[in-house]
Amino acid sequence: VASQAVLALVDPAMNGYGSDAVFLVYDAKTKKVVSINAEGTAPKLATIDWYNQHHNGSLPVNDSLLAGTVPGVVDAWYTLLDRWGTMNFEQVLQPAIEIAEDGFALPGGLARSMSSRALAKYPTSVKLYQPAGHPYAAGDIFRNPDAGLLLRKLIEAEKNAASKGRHAGLLAARDRFYKGDIARTMAAFSEAQGALFRYEDFANYTAEVETPVSTNYRGYDIYKNASSTQAPAELFALNILDGYDLKKMGLNSADYIHTTAEAVKLAMGDREKYLGDMDFIKIPFEGLLSKEYAAERRALIDPNKASLEVRPGDPSKYMKTTGDFVDYPYHVTVEGDASHSGDTSYLAVIDKDRNMVSFEPSNHSEWGTKVVVAGLGIIFNCRGDYYSLVPGEANSLAPGKRPRSTLQSTLVMKDGQPYMILGSPGADDQVMRTMQTLLNMVDFNLNVQQAIEAPRWSTTSFPASPWPHTTHPGALTVESRIPAAVIQALTAKGHLFPRMPAGPWSLAEMAVIQIDLKTGMLNAGADPRADAYAWAR
Repeated sequence: VASQAVLALVDPAMNGYGSDAVFLVYDAKTKKVVSINAEGTAPKLATIDWYNQHHNGSLPVNDSLLAGTVPGVVDAWYTLLDRWGTMNFEQVLQPAIEIAEDGFALPGGLARSMSSRALAKYPTSVKLYQPAGHPYAAGDIFRNPDAGLLLRKLIEAEKNAASKGRHAGLLAARDRFYKGDIARTMAAFSEAQGALFRYEDFANYTAEVETPVSTNYRGYDIYKNASSTQAPAELFALNILDGYDLKKMGLNSADYIHTTAEAVKLAMGDREKYLGDMDFIKIPFEGLLSKEYAAERRALIDPNKASLEVRPGDPSKYMKTTGDFVDYPYHVTVEGDASHSGDTSYLAVIDKDRNMVSFEPSNHSEWGTKVVVAGLGIIFNCRGDYYSLVPGEANSLAPGKRPRSTLQSTLVMKDGQPYMILGSPGADDQVMRTMQTLLNMVDFNLNVQQAIEAPRWSTTSFPASPWPHTTHPGALTVESRIPAAVIQALTAKGHLFPRMPAGPWSLAEMAVIQIDLKTGMLNAGADPRADAYAWAR
């Protein structure tokens, strides 16, 4: 919690106090893995009919509060501290308050990002990030006193309830954000902006503690978040790949890239048709995660030909009870230019007791909705541009519903012992990065840093998460460190390289912590493709 509270200030384009989040926790006392869903929900007023009538049947992408969802990260803090923490808000938020009020020296990239034209559209954003028309430069001291005041309000509420115990104090701080004056400020600002958030949207919000989904891949138990996320798609792909001798193919050979990319395309077909918010839909995990279903899907991969189609399957035949199965509609479009790539934030933490937290807080796109909420110094995430506006689809918009997010991370167990956490900023390509890093370690015995630094590939041959969900049939990208001969062989199989080659270190980025099961030593790695670090104390 302390780390993300600071990260929200020093990397505000990518995450903040208006972010959504997902995380996986391994509890060393109970020896169980838990999934926390702190994705934001759509406002009560947000309906498909409203966007058809008022926004030409489209969703605003990465811009305005109309693209936002309710912030979930503060409730994520509360959930972590209340269930597993030993400190209170006053203790963990002190470093963030110091940075918000005293400031920090801007790195060049962030300073340049603050000059964004997208921020310049909104007076409250200009006031904080572009004051008096003078752009910030590298080395300038940047402060966000309103964000510091917000954190102080949480601590004030906690102190006022402290006589009732630690839990009551934590809850009071959380409730001040979602049910108190902070929520009323957010609601009033939204209404003044012509947006759809109202007080009840914040007051009714709660992060959810869920059972994660998992599969066993070559003796390793791989856990992923279950609801409102693309995370299970990695498990679908791993089950398909479990039937191949990837090591014999050779790391990043043409056959290896072809096979793994085709497995991902099939997994993303099922993502499109079946994954979404489990409070609103039924996800047929029993069938989707069965090894028999994976074998059926595996048979669809032609070793010599790239697929140009989005091909969800029918897992119902592999379910003991089919009464709950829903054959959701889906649609594919090649229109528009929806982006499959993106950026966000990721934190991986393992402590001395081997509790593990794989935590992904995000604005979704750079600067989220772009609108600073007056008086609070925060920007909402813009995850609302992920919904479908086609009624009946698994990810279709509905009031109070969470979008199917790209946020996801991975937690790995081995023989009942905690083994590894890994995750990646990004968008649709997150599952490809975490999967490739995992395969590098499990199938090719690379160490943590080698697995992170190995060249990567990415495909966009499935519907993008943001509106209008554009598909690029057959499209494949590889880092230019992949040999030309491999690219030629992939082209011969029908893969398309519209933007090739990518830079040698361009498909960023990953972070991993692995526990050596023989020695107990922690092995951590960070990606040279980004300003990322592995720290120990």
